[in-house]
Order: sequence, then structure tokens, then C-alpha cells
Amino acid sequence: MDSSQRTLRRAVSCAGIGLHSGKKVTLSLKPAPADYGIRFRRADLGGLEIPATVTHLGGIQYATGLSFKDGSKDASVDTVEHLLAALVSLGVDNVIVELNHPEVPIMDGSAAPFIYLIHEAGLKRLNAPKRFLKIIRPIALSRGDKRIALYPSDHFKVTYSISFDHPLLRHQTRTMQISEESFIEEIAPARTFGFLKEVEMLRQNGLALGGSLENAIVLGETGVLNALRFEDEFVRHKILDVIGDLALVGYPIIGHLVAHRGGHALHTAFAGKILEETDAWRVVEGKFDPARVNHPVTIPVKSAPRLAN
Repeated sequence: MDSSQRTLRRAVSCAGIGLHSGKKVTLSLKPAPADYGIRFRRADLGGLEIPATVTHLGGIQYATGLSFKDGSKDASVDTVEHLLAALVSLGVDNVIVELNHPEVPIMDGSAAPFIYLIHEAGLKRLNAPKRFLKIIRPIALSRGDKRIALYPSDHFKVTYSISFDHPLLRHQTRTMQISEESFIEEIAPARTFGFLKEVEMLRQNGLALGGSLENAIVLGETGVLNALRFEDEFVRHKILDVIGDLALVGYPIIGHLVAHRGGHALHTAFAGKILEETDAWRVVEGKFDPARVNHPVTIPVKSAPRLAN
């Protein structure tokens, strides 16, 4: 576990289309100083910045969005979860995400293209300690048959289960300890998915206009319309989503996350609940001890989570 905050070594850019808008988007990742956090910058709105924190949560409509209002100026950015998952899983604490459109490009529907982009930029250590949110007592949230909880652990681990009324997707569950390597190999390539019968409804509502078999898994009544990358790609993508959504807490989490039938609305509501229950966690600084691989030595820090204004 790296004890220093990290940013990118150099700026990198890519282009793609917005999943819901169908519009072409240019995205640039740029280095940022220590304690800057992850911020989305709308270049088309004069550089207005939106911090990637739960206090700036925007619309949750089949994707996670952020919003920011400053007097007469307001800005939003949607579909942030895949990029956030890639950034936090590769240990990027500080970065400017510059966009010329209010939606992060969907790329191939997974986080793998963003992993490639971050690797192209390279990582740079900063002269500031890296901080984590360590869970010290359980936190839970339920909404009907949807449940999500965090339990104390020495690692960041995720157990996720899904259940759908579909012959190919009745139930899938997976438990994974999340490290940079396991995320890159086992989670990042998992693509977003949807049901063919919902596509027309979404498009009538102005959503999924950029969706295609090139950036999403589509399930028909009896089969999948494109080849899977993993047999359980669906639940792996849910793990990807929840990692990205919980990035809005503002710190990497040390704890065991358990979720059943969750989605962006539950994930982001839980991110807010975590910050409210201040006796359930403490902020710690991570130090790597080679004798205890994957076991962080934690130093308590008397500080609340960093929430950019």
C-alpha cells in the first residue's frame, strides 16, 4: 500500500461518445496537486469544476451524475462511475478530468480503456500522506429487497450478488479482495449491460442514444446478443459500479462491502450514509510494511473526509 498521494505524470486525452447523449466527447486527464482530489472540469463552460464528492451528487438515472452551482453558473457531468472506479483502483488521488460535454464517454462500456489511459499518463507520487477511510463498526442500508453494508476488514473487499427475472441472469454472486492488480484483470474489463426490451423505452426518454453492441452487453429474451468476456461479467460490472460510486466518499475505503441487488441510487445513498455515521470509521494514513503484505499499518488521523468546495 502506497503511503503517498498520487497524481498523473502527464496529461492524456481520448475521445468517445456519451452513452446517453450519443454526442462526441473529448476527455483529458491532467495532473493535480496534493489534496486537490478528483475534479471534473467543464472546458465548454469556462472551466467550471465539479468535485467528485457525494455533496455534489447530481442526477441518478441509469448512471451516476454530479452537479455544481455557483451563483448564476451551474454545471453537471454524468456517467462518472467507470472512470472514478479506474482512478481510485489505480491509486490516483488527485486529478483534473477535463470535458467539453456533460457526459464522460462510455468507451467500450467498461473501465479498461480508462486503465489504459492512466497507464499512458503514468503515476507520480506527491509529497503528502495518502489517507484512507477505515471502517471500525458496521454500516448498513436497505431499500426493500436491496441491501448494502460495510464491515470492518484489513482490506478493501467486495461481495456482490445480483438477481434478475431473466433465464441467463437469475443469480450471480462474487467476492473479491480489490487490489490494483485484481481490479485491472478481473473487474475493469466487465461491461455495462441492459435488456433489449428496455432499449426502446430508454431512447423514447432521451437515454441510451449512444448505446450499441460495441459499448454494452445486451440481453434478449433468450440469449446475449454479444460475446461475454467473463461468465459472470454482469456481477463483475456491478462491483465496478459500486467501486466508482463509493469513490464519492472522498477517500479509498478499508472495509468489506456487501451488496445485494444494488444500483447507482443505493450505492450513492450509502456513500452519504457512510459520511453521516462518523463513529463508524476513522481516517488513517497508510504505511506499507513488507512483513504484512496486504495488511496496512494504520496511523489515526484526526480529520474528517476531505470534501472540496
